Amino acid sequence: MSSNDEARDFLVSRRAQITLAQVGLPEYGDERRVPGLRREEVAELAGVSVGYYTRLERGEIGGASESVLDAVAKALRLTDVEREHLHDLARRSPAPGHSEGRAPSEVRASLVRLVDSMGVPAIVQTPRLDLVAANALARELFSQVFEAHEPNFARFNYLDPRAREFYVDWPLARRTGAAILRREAGRDPLDEVLTELIGELSTLSPLFREDWARRDVHEHRTGTKPFVHPEVGRLDLVFEVLETPGDSTYRLVTYSAEPGTEAAEKLAILGSLAVERRD
Repeated sequence: MSSNDEARDFLVSRRAQITLAQVGLPEYGDERRVPGLRREEVAELAGVSVGYYTRLERGEIGGASESVLDAVAKALRLTDVEREHLHDLARRSPAPGHSEGRAPSEVRASLVRLVDSMGVPAIVQTPRLDLVAANALARELFSQVFEAHEPNFARFNYLDPRAREFYVDWPLARRTGAAILRREAGRDPLDEVLTELIGELSTLSPLFREDWARRDVHEHRTGTKPFVHPEVGRLDLVFEVLETPGDSTYRLVTYSAEPGTEAAEKLAILGSLAVERRD
């Protein structure tokens, strides 16, 4: 799908989710042919002409200024991540060869050492959700994901039936993964590896096709994620996502638990299991 088509469908999907009450417009009881706001209502809220907004919604956003895009984002009540996604779609496509869709380069040895030295589960992942490095504790935590030849959270979430039991809220986990992939697709539309992954999931998983059609975008930063590990049970862990200095290819992700909690005790058990299996 081209950037113009992606922008068109994204704006239409966001407009359909907004109600008159949310933006303070009066409801007159008239029957609406489409859900959400009308184009003219979005244009009024954004302070642009109806014709101009219509062109934006047709996908013609390449020449739109940042101020106009911000005004549209505000009118549509976009989240920060959604607003950034809209800006990404509006930017000129990268020059040929900017992204060749290659597999990630080898992870720096210093980064691997840092991950191995951490006392909490730590992984290195790509924006496509590939797991390219992990310490022993993380390999215990995500042992089922690492069974794959090329471990990837999105593939696990949609194609491995064990994912339904591994996440306390599996529908949310899988939708979040799809939204992260769509965010990355907007940021780097020429990434052939990402395109192949999306095509693979679309072919093999009806649920992915359904979630992808929602056009949600998301970017993991920090939060709490509950898992149900097959050996130690439920773990409510806080995650932090850190960009690696000088290389946007990778993200360092750590998982931790409040000291003295049941989750912390279970992480200690996983650590012991990791030592036993290593020996």
